[in-house]
Amino acid sequence: MLFRESAASLANRTLLEGRLAEILSENFLHRHGHKPHLAEVRSWERSIPALTHALIEAGLGEVEMLLEYGLPLTSKRADVILAGVHPASGGPSYVVVELKQWSEAYPEEDDPLRCRVPSYPHPVLNPIEQVRGYCDYLVSFNGALERNPESVTGVAFLHNATEFSVAGLREVEEDHRGRMFTGDQRGALLDYLRSQLAAKPGAAAADDLLQARVRPSRQLMSVAADEVRDREQFVLLDEQRLAYETVMAAVRKARRANRKQVVVVTGGPGSGKSVIALSVLGDLYRRGVPALHATGSQSFTKTMRKVVGARKPEVQRLFRYFNSFMEAEPNDIDVLVCDEAHRLRKTSANRYTKADLRTGRPQVTELINAARVPVFLLDQHQVVRPGEMGTVEQIRQAATEQEVDFTLVELDSQFRCGGSDAYLRWTTGLLGLEGDGPTVWEPDGKVQLLTVDSPQALEEFLSNKRAQGYDARLSAGYCWKWTTKITPGMTTLPSDVVIGEWAKPWNLYGDRALLGAPPAPLWATDPAGFGQVGCVYTAQGFEYDWSGVIMGPDLVWRTDQWVVDRSASKDPSFTKATPDEDVDRLIRNTYKVLLTRGMIGTVVYSTDPETRGKLRSLIS
Repeated sequence: MLFRESAASLANRTLLEGRLAEILSENFLHRHGHKPHLAEVRSWERSIPALTHALIEAGLGEVEMLLEYGLPLTSKRADVILAGVHPASGGPSYVVVELKQWSEAYPEEDDPLRCRVPSYPHPVLNPIEQVRGYCDYLVSFNGALERNPESVTGVAFLHNATEFSVAGLREVEEDHRGRMFTGDQRGALLDYLRSQLAAKPGAAAADDLLQARVRPSRQLMSVAADEVRDREQFVLLDEQRLAYETVMAAVRKARRANRKQVVVVTGGPGSGKSVIALSVLGDLYRRGVPALHATGSQSFTKTMRKVVGARKPEVQRLFRYFNSFMEAEPNDIDVLVCDEAHRLRKTSANRYTKADLRTGRPQVTELINAARVPVFLLDQHQVVRPGEMGTVEQIRQAATEQEVDFTLVELDSQFRCGGSDAYLRWTTGLLGLEGDGPTVWEPDGKVQLLTVDSPQALEEFLSNKRAQGYDARLSAGYCWKWTTKITPGMTTLPSDVVIGEWAKPWNLYGDRALLGAPPAPLWATDPAGFGQVGCVYTAQGFEYDWSGVIMGPDLVWRTDQWVVDRSASKDPSFTKATPDEDVDRLIRNTYKVLLTRGMIGTVVYSTDPETRGKLRSLIS
């Protein structure tokens, strides 16, 4: 949250001081580490006063206004939450308000859930659905609302619009958590606010909301089964919901026009790509629409088969690999959801491929060819292995060559790492992937970041967190040889990762549990995985509460820069033919993946003394 004040006090500040936008900008810079966009500042200057004056006119000056309220465990923010007392029940009452400066908007291709605004280059989510999603999400994750979910309502206030100019948006059903008021309906808005908020102080209700415990995020695997087999478990917000609706619209369009539609959804770690993939797959599965899920990750696919298809073998068959479609007939299935598409390879052929299938056809072409609606979800900064090449431009070019429609949806929200977009920027800056280089970490209250001076301290910290009921995993850069063959008669796994007197095994190689350790694909989701050190290939695509990361000698700090030592890497995918610049990028990407698995916090240790000193100077 950027600012909190009563409506009357905020009205005085707006009218007499005229510094509201300046104060919010200062608070934004302090919290997020960068200046807000000019469009956001203009919204603060114009939209917040419009709502504030409406509250004053309604006689609700004592209602508390929580400006730019951060939704728990995500980087998304509600424009305003009004906190007060319900006039009928006398209990706490909250109104989530989404403010829009739009003067006109209309449905996108007769789909009212997506709408077009003349000044925007791409479709956006209908504000009625947007604010409803905020309400549902808030109730799901704020402990103060568990026992009284009806205390939350939501409105979209389009104060510059007329009823005529946004009439098409009302095709979306309105309810107590999602309704819309325009500038024409000022009187109706005042009546509605009076029906939800009494002319009494709202400070206590605001305190309850702000001090309530946050329920941990529903982790992907723990609800995947219900997501596909039963009902939707995740609340999709803003661009997530827009991406979902874009895919569903593409399915309808492909059927109606009998024309293939390619959809690409791109976003960073924790932006919700896999959640969207499961939501799409679950909805299509329940509707009987032929659809499959595919990845290039053995760990992710096998985990999905185990968790989602535990009781229904036919559900397991929904989850395939990218190289499963070499012999697929054109448009054999309606929808193919390609998750983790940054792991696409040049071709699907390998040394086991039959000679007649070694056509050299690009893997992306095979996937586009196989479905009426191929959907690709990717993060170009998560390429960690030579030969992985999934990019937006590559997919766009393949779609152009086949003369099919192409749609891109970009996600900029953050749901991993406590929803801290500041932490993601810090991580990419630390590793020199973006920005101006390493900076001192300034805690933002969303995610915890620590550093330790020994692997023993790292393991002890994570063990204590597990004793408190948290999930935790320990991972490392690929700097130690991995024992892939267990000798019969062994009673313990070999200790591959050795740092001084401390030693641990890598995660188990292969698809069978052994000596108390889960198979490699289940390391990140089986509680017994804590006994081994995971590598990037078993951690990628997953999340856990606490993440311990060992930075090995392949990436060390020397004086004023990072130095990549390819000789320290034991990754067998790096060959003599892999260029130095590729190894440099892939190793940095590897640590970005490992450093962005933790939902609550991350603890970092480096085997190199100078690098440990650098980390201590950046992490208080």
